[in-house]
Order: sequence, then structure tokens, then C-alpha cells
Amino acid sequence: MTVTVDAHQPSTDLVEPRSLSGAPDEAVGQWAAEVRRLARERDAVVLAHNYQRPEIQDVADHTGDSLALSRIAGASDASTIVFCGVHFMAETAKILAPEKTVLIPDARAGCSLADSITADELREWKAEHLRPGRPEPVVVSYVNTTAAVKAETDVCCTSSNAVEVVASIDPDREVLFLPDQFLGAHVRRETGRTNLHVWAGECHVHAGINGAELTARAQADPDADLFVHPECGCATSALYLAGAGAVPAEQVHILSTGGMLDAAKNTTKSSVLVATEVGMLHQLRRANPMVDFRPVNERAACGYMKMITPGALTRALREGRDEVHVDAATAEKARASVQRMIEIGKPGGGE
Repeated sequence: MTVTVDAHQPSTDLVEPRSLSGAPDEAVGQWAAEVRRLARERDAVVLAHNYQRPEIQDVADHTGDSLALSRIAGASDASTIVFCGVHFMAETAKILAPEKTVLIPDARAGCSLADSITADELREWKAEHLRPGRPEPVVVSYVNTTAAVKAETDVCCTSSNAVEVVASIDPDREVLFLPDQFLGAHVRRETGRTNLHVWAGECHVHAGINGAELTARAQADPDADLFVHPECGCATSALYLAGAGAVPAEQVHILSTGGMLDAAKNTTKSSVLVATEVGMLHQLRRANPMVDFRPVNERAACGYMKMITPGALTRALREGRDEVHVDAATAEKARASVQRMIEIGKPGGGE
């Protein structure tokens, strides 16, 4: 399946039917029971990304980041994978589990970050960096990319192991890092690498969480820990606050979503400010109900993620739509780039 999506937030009329938030417990329970019945009939496992609606997370068999869920898909005994996330995530599951049927409840659920670079653009970028007598640059792609881009990639990375992946590459080799400019800046800062070239892509939701908001929230609650995703536009501001002494360095944590969950379980703070998509708050609050987890930007909701509604999930299970396909040649090449990442080091908490 080839899906083209607008790189901007989808309009709210695309996410009907509405969520079950605020619905009577009996109605929620009936819907959840129907989802589980349909999943059994279809021999399906339901996977939900951390940014999904709370009711979708609660009904899923497994909740997590995209790479962890894709690995669960590959190891599952189920013949059908229903991936409640965005399209590149379902593609990754299909790459790692080619023999299984992979469904996404709404095929329009795209990703502005994955759409910020195409395979053709990557090939052109590589050609621009070819030097006579020099080895080709090494392409490192964040897992938040399409299957076609992964197929043009030497090694994938996650936000939790991007630094280790880049550090494993010969220091004399040029590196092309894509597509997220904020994660790339974090990697360059951590490695000190001067021959690291970064594609100017971004997740429009994470990019919208800015330094001014983070600074204001931190000043209003100076004892709070800061959990900041490296895709965020405010990641540099968080490190600046720590470096300037405005926030104690031990309170600033640049973390993947999996890293946030681990830190949430172990924090001794009474409040934590969270800079990532707001769907993550549901998992953090479940992990440690005694802590007050608050968003740095409460408007940081991905409309694409929220397109996976209760109605869409039910239809996918009942009707077997929308199935995700990745052609065999592309999948084989893409699988190799993911496998190289795993060989270099543990993927950790994913994106």
C-alpha cells in the first residue's frame, strides 16, 4: 500500500467517531469486549503506540513505542497484527513480520516527520556528498521513516541509541543523519562529530513544544523534573537551563518514550514536566500514580495518532481493513538496516 498524507495536522472532522472519553463505564466495557471478541475471531494481536487515545491504549494487548511493538509483532503467534499508530509504524511491523497480515485502522494516519524525506530525496542527498577517492557517507535513519527510506539506509537508530549508533561509525566517515533535525543536533552535541550532516526534518508536534514554554513551566515549578524528548524543539533550551544553573542538571532528562517510562517508575519527585506528545501522559500516570505528570504544552496532540478511533479499530477487526503491504525487495533491504542497528547495540526505549 502506498499512502500519501498531508504533512500538516488533519482537520478534526477526520477523527470521527469521537473518543470514548467520558462515556459511561458500561459503554466502554461493551466496546472493549467487542474488540477482544473480534480479535480472537481474527487471530489478531492489537498493538497501540504510546501516543494513542487512552481507550485505545487500554484495550490493546501491548502498548509501547513503535520499534518495541514491531518486535512484538514479529515474535507474536498471532497471524494478524492490528497496529494502532501511524503508517510507517505498521510498515516496520510488516518488515519484521513479512508473513503476517498487518492492518492499520486508518490508512490516512501519516506522519509529518516520516514524510519530511523521500527515498528520491535521500538518493540525491547521498549523491551530493560523494567525494572522489573517499568512501561513501554512512546513512543513519531514525526508525521514524518510511520503508522506502529505510531501504536506502545503512543503519537505523532510535532516539535512545542514536548516539551509540553514530559513535560506532569510523570517525573518518561522513555521516548523513535523517530525518529529525532536533535529534540530529542532540547526536552531534553528544558525539562532538563535525562530519555529521543533518537533514532539516521535524515532527510538527514535537517541534511546536518550544523553549519559552519549557522555561516558563520550569520557573513556575522549580522542583519538578523535566522529561524532554530529543525530537522536541525545546531540547536545546532544556540543556541550556541546566548549563546556566536555572534548573539543576540532575532534574533535566533527555529521554525516549521508553526511557520516560523507566524514569517515571523510579522518580522520587512529586511532579514532572513532560515535553512530548500528550498521549504519553496516560502511560506515565499509570506507571506512577503518585506523581503529578503535566505536559509542557497541553496542545501537543498528534491528529494523525488520534485518527485511530474506537470505531476505526472495530471496523479494522471486523472488515480486515486497511492492510499494509511492503514489496519484498524493499522489505529485505529495509530489514537489513534495522538488523544492523540491533547488532550495534540494544535499541532501548525506541523512539
